[in-house]
Amino acid sequence: MIVTVTPNTALDVTYTVDGLRPGEVHRVGDVRNRAGGKGVNVARVLHALGADVRAVLTAGGATGSAVVADLAAVGVAAEAVPIGGETRRTTTVLAGDGSVTLLNEPGPRLTEDEWQAFATAVRARRADVLVCSGSLPPGAGGYAGLLGASPSILDTSGEALIAGLAGKPSVVKPNADELREVTGLRDPVAAAAELRKAGAGAVVVSLGPEGLLAVTGSGTWHAVPSTVLRGNTTGAGDAVVAALALGLSRRESWPDILRRAVALSGAAVLGPLAGDVDLTHYQAEQGLVAVRARPD
Repeated sequence: MIVTVTPNTALDVTYTVDGLRPGEVHRVGDVRNRAGGKGVNVARVLHALGADVRAVLTAGGATGSAVVADLAAVGVAAEAVPIGGETRRTTTVLAGDGSVTLLNEPGPRLTEDEWQAFATAVRARRADVLVCSGSLPPGAGGYAGLLGASPSILDTSGEALIAGLAGKPSVVKPNADELREVTGLRDPVAAAAELRKAGAGAVVVSLGPEGLLAVTGSGTWHAVPSTVLRGNTTGAGDAVVAALALGLSRRESWPDILRRAVALSGAAVLGPLAGDVDLTHYQAEQGLVAVRARPD
């Protein structure tokens, strides 16, 4: 079983507008609400692929209840740890020109008891692969204490990423900006090598339309999509993590994992909401992704 961990759960609210103009009144063409947070999105993608997955998340107040109800409605197995604060909302504005604007609330503060209950729920699941994703809410104890002997993926940024390396995750997945922020290095290969020295087993870097760079103990690869897609990019990174988790659970080679990850990332860009994937594109694109080995 793949277990996803979301300490900073959200209800994702997506608005569609003709154009986004600061300081003006906008008429919203469409509003959609769904359970969110990066780990929840990963679980949703894995569920769509038929994988055995369970999401462990926090949930508080009426918003938390809406999150739990949404996951139950779509059949995603979830264990919600109750908290006293109200689960946050994240707002995505999709404009007609293709731009995507995100407003992310910080999330409610967790008490020490709430964090310990959450950590206990994570450890109780005997995961084949553990996925720790997203920002940490105030009061959270950090990801390093959740990582154990099982293969694991850490997808976060800033201080949470640096601190999480102490848990020796199997894979970390920053994007290029996040990697530069924590290392101060512009060369992604050199920056990834620094994260490996600090405890990461492998580093997979999202390069946007240029695909993925993987720096691992067995080699370095660059995987590139067959075409550049336009759409909603908010869930693309979570789709990459879902592909990494599936590949680790099946013990696939890195080139095969990267082909799936690039294809699934593109399929997420074509999906209307974070956590959605265009399975037709995913199946067709896997055979078209170019994976090239790079010198270490």
